[in-house]
Amino acid sequence: MGISFEYNKPVAEVIGESLYLTIIVAGSTIIFTWVVAFPIGVYSATHQYSWGDHGLTLLGFLGLATPNFLLALVMLFLANVWFGTSIGGLMDPQYVDQPWTWGKFVSVLEHLWIPVVVIGTSGTAGLIRRLRANLLDELQKQYVVTARAKGLSPGKALVKYPLRMALNPFIADIGNLLPQVISGAVIVSVVLSLPTTGPILLRALQTQDMFLAGSFLMCLAFLTVIGVLISRLCCWPCSIRGSGLPGERVH
Repeated sequence: MGISFEYNKPVAEVIGESLYLTIIVAGSTIIFTWVVAFPIGVYSATHQYSWGDHGLTLLGFLGLATPNFLLALVMLFLANVWFGTSIGGLMDPQYVDQPWTWGKFVSVLEHLWIPVVVIGTSGTAGLIRRLRANLLDELQKQYVVTARAKGLSPGKALVKYPLRMALNPFIADIGNLLPQVISGAVIVSVVLSLPTTGPILLRALQTQDMFLAGSFLMCLAFLTVIGVLISRLCCWPCSIRGSGLPGERVH
């Protein structure tokens, strides 16, 4: 990886210092996105054109339309006014460059929810729309009618067959999620002063630190290939097993 021109130390050391915080932010954002998007998408599809569906659709469109950096500025203000929390970085200043303690862990949790909500908003809204559209398409197919005709309850017919097929967007997104562990949300990280790898990558490009920027790009390319491979391997058996009619054995 070479030596960074700006930091004058090995690139692996520069990346490693902020990589674990990036993994914490990215992992928490992924969990938040899936936990929020999954039940809302299923509810919107099974209660199409209801008041709940219209309200959740409105929130989803607002999440897609609101820039992350603008939402970050609003959340910074609200967190300071309502909770008295100054969100600058991922921990209080006294814990920076200090070993992990219980107080440092609590400080990270106190600061973590702002970037998780800000970064996860657009991804959550997008997954809700895709899951709703896919599930609505699957619910109109003949194997769902056959499952209901054979006496399966609506809940079991939903979970066992169409929901399995509609989950492909969640699995296919693995190819995009893994590179985000390195790149992160660069603009949001700059606005919130997060000590993640995103601002380091941006700084490396601005200063033409070719060893540092090249190492980042190599890691992004590698994680993209691995993520796409994992998503394809996971999507293929799911599609095969979910393609048969109820009671039909797929060989």
